[in-house]
Amino acid sequence: MTLLDAFVHLFTLKPLLIMVGGVLLGIAVGVLPGITAGMLLALTLPFTYHMTSINAVILMIAMFVGGVSGGLVTATLMRIPGEPNAVMTTLDGYPLAKAGYPGRALGLGNAASLVGGGLSWLVLVMLTPPLAKLGVAFGPFENFALVVMALVLITSLSDGSQLKGLIAALLGMLVSMPGIDETSGMMRLTFDWHALDGGFNNLPVIIGIFAVSQVLADTINIDQGTDHIRARMAGIMISLRDYVVHGWNMLRSSVIGIWMGILPGVGATIASIVAYTTAKNLSKTPEKFGHGSEEAIVAAESANNATTGGTLVPLLALGIPGGLTDSILLSALMIHNLQPGPLLYRNNPEIVNAIMASHLVSHVLMFAFMTVGCAVFARMMLIRAHFLYPFVLVFCVVGAFALNNRVFDVWVMLAFGAIGFGLEIAKVPLAPFVIGLVLAPVAETELRSGLMATAGDLTPLFTRPISGSFLVVSVLVLFWPFVRSWRRRRPG
Repeated sequence: MTLLDAFVHLFTLKPLLIMVGGVLLGIAVGVLPGITAGMLLALTLPFTYHMTSINAVILMIAMFVGGVSGGLVTATLMRIPGEPNAVMTTLDGYPLAKAGYPGRALGLGNAASLVGGGLSWLVLVMLTPPLAKLGVAFGPFENFALVVMALVLITSLSDGSQLKGLIAALLGMLVSMPGIDETSGMMRLTFDWHALDGGFNNLPVIIGIFAVSQVLADTINIDQGTDHIRARMAGIMISLRDYVVHGWNMLRSSVIGIWMGILPGVGATIASIVAYTTAKNLSKTPEKFGHGSEEAIVAAESANNATTGGTLVPLLALGIPGGLTDSILLSALMIHNLQPGPLLYRNNPEIVNAIMASHLVSHVLMFAFMTVGCAVFARMMLIRAHFLYPFVLVFCVVGAFALNNRVFDVWVMLAFGAIGFGLEIAKVPLAPFVIGLVLAPVAETELRSGLMATAGDLTPLFTRPISGSFLVVSVLVLFWPFVRSWRRRRPG
């Protein structure tokens, strides 16, 4: 089966219905706070046992694409990221919607998602072999240096104090530490509390920090109604001129997302951070970032969706999953006796072509459904807060509990909701906290892998060109604000 044959197959009745259902399920799950695309894929995996291999991968890819995009809606309209990778979208999507332009915010995000997904598809089809080889050339020290650079970059996202951004990131890293030390197998920071043997799961923490804290903050002023967004969807269909104005930003952010998707263990969250920061640093109006910047929304959503194609490159070419969702996709292939890697291209070209074709068509369907469905999702903002917030909390509780079917995760979610509420009162930014929480385990694993390979020698981290370059950039980004402040205070 060639790629053209795969496209023809997709438009037959059964595969088309499977793909439409997968995209709609993915978007719906992305919209619901606390329910992630990875969870949806895991729950759906048993139902693929009796499906053909081609139809199974079509369903998985469709849900994957829909899930990445669905988080845009709640991130924009409620400042609650439906998916963790939508954290950066909340920083500007919500303020722009709150300013009276919800349709504009959703339209820009939706268009950027389509462009990012389309460009990543081109890379997936045309540049998979060389890009996969380049991604594999990154060793543990390079991956560790990349994570360090991403952690330093988040300080520039802090509104006001860079120090508060660093404090938030360090707190997030601290929360990620309890549990089993992967190297020694010993428990750490559990204080003999067995519920912490597996550490804090990211999902309840993220739901609490963003969703529950927002509900608590809004409940205080529940009768004022100032935080409600009117569901005026004018502007959801953006013009050709908008594509021209934001075209370079879409292209640049998509390239960042593709590259970050190819690197194992990096993922869409880091990609959106880097794309957002790059757009802010290169913008003519950086002061608008965090206050409803269109450039910021375009950058974050382009990078998010561009990772969907990039992350499939090492998965298909080398059998290396980049994250949780990719691991589930890997499991789905292996359940159907398919081994991702170089042999997949030779032995099962129909599977590879079906994945590539469904990736592109799913993005087109996602764009259509989001354009039509965003107006429906926006209607939730017409519901009075007295009725809306209990439903939001119910979805949050269900999402936290469904992760491991234990009440402890619900208490964790509520506790971090109170912590997030306190951080907001102290004007400590929440995004660096969550980013530190997500990136700290990656940094620790990569650093320890590198040290084990070099018998404890840290020198290669600084002498290798790629890792050394990342560290130099990290130092420059960390100290540049202080240098700039010093230069401003100099006489003359």
